[in-house]
Amino acid sequence: MDRLELPHDVLGSHDTLRHGLPALKNEALPMHPVEVIQNTTSKYQQQTKRTLLDKVYGSAFPMKMDIERQILSKFQRPPGLVPSSMLGLESLTGSLDDFGFEDYLNDPRESETLIPVDMHQAMEVRLGLSKGPVSRAFL
Repeated sequence: MDRLELPHDVLGSHDTLRHGLPALKNEALPMHPVEVIQNTTSKYQQQTKRTLLDKVYGSAFPMKMDIERQILSKFQRPPGLVPSSMLGLESLTGSLDDFGFEDYLNDPRESETLIPVDMHQAMEVRLGLSKGPVSRAFL
């Protein structure tokens, strides 16, 4: 099992305000088996699917799908009121068929109390013209 390291600054001391109280219990105990399964399942399924496609259709088909995945993961809407849905990537990976918490509890980004971000500030941060987090828009 991987051991979790406490985040430290350059001097080696633990910053409690940023990283919370240090807990030796988190370092001493291994991860729960269900957590390990959840973390490795999607990676294992993708690897198995790629191997199956390689054996059935040849090595060019999985490479073509990898290129398509790279292209579709870069395509996004500009920041603003309407978030990027990444529909093409979801259809390629098959995650459209997954039924997650946002399907029955609503997506938190679609909440009525959510204050949208300033589109201009967000684009400046994305392009590297401005530093810091995206500021909230004034209503």
